[in-house]
Amino acid sequence: MTDGFRPTWVRVDLDAIRYNARVLKPESAELMAVVKANGYGHGAVEVTRAALEAGATWVGVALVEEGLELRGAGIEAPILVLSELPAGSEAVAVAHRLTPTVYSDEALGRLQAAAPGRVAVHVKVDTGMHRVGVWPPGDAAAFCARVGSAGLEVEGLFTHFARSEEDEATTKEQLTRFLEAADAVRAAGISPLLHAANTGATIRHPESHLDLVRPGIGLYGIEPAPGVGADLGLRPALTWRSEVSLAKRLPPGEGVSYGHRFRTERQTWVATVPVGYADGYPRQLTNVGEVLIRGRRCAVAGTVTMDQLVVECGDLEVEAGDEVVLIGRQGEERIDADGLGRSFGTIGYEIVSRIGSRVPRRYA
Repeated sequence: MTDGFRPTWVRVDLDAIRYNARVLKPESAELMAVVKANGYGHGAVEVTRAALEAGATWVGVALVEEGLELRGAGIEAPILVLSELPAGSEAVAVAHRLTPTVYSDEALGRLQAAAPGRVAVHVKVDTGMHRVGVWPPGDAAAFCARVGSAGLEVEGLFTHFARSEEDEATTKEQLTRFLEAADAVRAAGISPLLHAANTGATIRHPESHLDLVRPGIGLYGIEPAPGVGADLGLRPALTWRSEVSLAKRLPPGEGVSYGHRFRTERQTWVATVPVGYADGYPRQLTNVGEVLIRGRRCAVAGTVTMDQLVVECGDLEVEAGDEVVLIGRQGEERIDADGLGRSFGTIGYEIVSRIGSRVPRRYA
């Protein structure tokens, strides 16, 4: 979209991405930058370039389309599609050198039929997340053998942790299951790259680093859980700003926005901000969210609408053109994605990844 009309934008600090990648990369393992969901809302192409500059050697995406976008932008690094390829996409994915994930015989058959020559794949093992992957883990060696018999190469073997940021016992159990599966695969004469560590495990479980780590949210400077990684000094890369479009002073008893779910209790200043749920600012922040104006916290007043929201500023006399910070710092105050998410029961991941394409990204 054109950047320069509506005064609502996201700024992404690519130096912060580079810093976080360097901090998260272990000395003993490679780093895969997970940039699915448009780089968690930060911009996949720009984030990928920054992470590769900082030492990442792999890229992880969720969709074939996401991988194609990176290839179209000239990204040459290995790109792993983290789930099986949808039926019909195999030939396109292979032609663009996207690395497929497989864990079912159905997907393996489709890939064998579409793949010219010996294509490298990664096999995912379900060790307790129970979302996708070869289950039980003891079947991994037999499945990898079938991959080889299909004329494909098992380049990688991986799993995903369910509670790495919060529960040591569960994570260790999953890692043990995975390493036992890996031992059986290697005993069968196959020596794949092993990877398991998401951001939480990269920070809290060095024994899980193996050959490759796959940080997602930490790459963007957001902790996977409160306090996890605080000692690393991860730097939030994204700030979200707008401006007051209209300000007015209301008497007590006035209803504000759709449904009049907020009524003024005193004479107060209210400000309209041109951002709404169509931009990714959650409607659930109705009467819950806060923004920063002139260095002070101002509460969302009434229903968040599609394109605009209203905030109550009390005795703070605001005017059109005043900067509004939705995520980021202003003066001594800061609103972060995690805090915003916790205010209505979600996480920072969702807050940043749902910021829509109507909001221009600016990079520094």
